[in-house]
Amino acid sequence: MKRLLGIFIFLLISAAAFAQQQDKPLVQFSGVVYNADSTSVIVPYVTVTNKSSHNQVFATNYKGYFSFVAHEQDTIRFTSVGYAPQIVVIPQSAKEKSFVTKVYLKPQVINLPTFRVFPWATTDEFKKDFLTLKVADDDLETARKNLARTTSIAARSTLARDAQEISSYNLNEMHNTILNSHSLVPNPLLNPIAWGTLIKDISSGDKSRSQ
Repeated sequence: MKRLLGIFIFLLISAAAFAQQQDKPLVQFSGVVYNADSTSVIVPYVTVTNKSSHNQVFATNYKGYFSFVAHEQDTIRFTSVGYAPQIVVIPQSAKEKSFVTKVYLKPQVINLPTFRVFPWATTDEFKKDFLTLKVADDDLETARKNLARTTSIAARSTLARDAQEISSYNLNEMHNTILNSHSLVPNPLLNPIAWGTLIKDISSGDKSRSQ
C-alpha cells in the first residue's frame, strides 16, 4: 500500500512539473559564442545543454552560432574544452517570442597532476629488475674503455678510412711511382728464391696433411 502511495505521489509531482513546463511560452533562443578574452574570436562547436528541459543537448556550428526552441526562464549551460562553463537564463516575457544574446566563455587552464608510467606491473618485478640492474660507468671509466688497445683495434677493423688516411695513402703511392719510374720493377715469377720458397711451403703443407 505504501509503495502504491509513493508511486502515485511521484506521478502527481511529475505531472505537475510537466504541466508547469508546458505552461511557459516557447522562445526561439539564438546567439553566438565568443571568447571572453578577445571578443572578436568566436568559439566553435560549443555544447549547449538545456538544464530545464531534460538536459537536451545542442551544439554551435563552426562559426559559434546556435538557435533552438526553448521555454522562458529555462537554464541553458554552455560548455567547451578549455573554457569555464557559462550559465544563461532565458528572461521572461521575451519580445516577439525570441531571445538573441552573445555568450562569452572565459578560457580556463587546468593543471593536471603529474602521471608517471612504469614498465613494471608489480613490485616484485621492480625488485627483480632493480637487483639485476647494471650500474652505468662514470666518465673516467668510459674514457678508459674507449682508449683501451682492444677497443682501438676493433674500431680500426670495422670503421671505414677517413679522408686524411686515404689522401696519405694516395700520396705515398704517387711517391713510390715517381721513384720507380726510371728503374726496372723485379718480376717475382723470375726469382728462383721465390720459387724455392713456394715449393718448400707446398711440400710442408702436404707432409702436415699426411700426418
